[in-house]
Amino acid sequence: MRPIRAARLGTATALVALLACAPVASAATDTDSAPAKGGDRVITLIGHLVQQTRFPVNSDGSPAQGDRTVFRSLLFDKDDRNQVGETDGTCTTTTVENGGAEECVVTYNLPGGQLSVQGMVFGILTNGRPTLPPPSFDNGITGGTGEFDQARGQVHADTIGTGKRRFTIDLDR
Repeated sequence: MRPIRAARLGTATALVALLACAPVASAATDTDSAPAKGGDRVITLIGHLVQQTRFPVNSDGSPAQGDRTVFRSLLFDKDDRNQVGETDGTCTTTTVENGGAEECVVTYNLPGGQLSVQGMVFGILTNGRPTLPPPSFDNGITGGTGEFDQARGQVHADTIGTGKRRFTIDLDR
């Protein structure tokens, strides 16, 4: 596979906004985390997409099963002022029918450790083109390192601007 060409940058940019700010988490400072139901810990972060490359299956760039996107986003505190980490990941298109879907595997690099997140993003395509704004999604936390060792829970993401998402990380205790 080869990286997308300039003629497909518009599609790639839209897809980047969809995926690059995929499941993202950030520094867990006291001001960014709060207790939740049953002793859970909630961390709110703002993700800014900074790099994304799309590897299409079809040479004409039309969406296909197996398309892959690799991305990197910077993570900021809930007030979007201080950088607290970054997220890196890949998403693979699993279907282009009925709005399309992708499976994403993402690592959130935060102070104190990393979070591993995985899950599906549905509704990525509208009439064969990337959905704008990208859809919200929920992905599962599958583990972590350091202070996030054996972490479980979920990450909810909402698009709040071009290439910008709010991530709400709900860590189960």
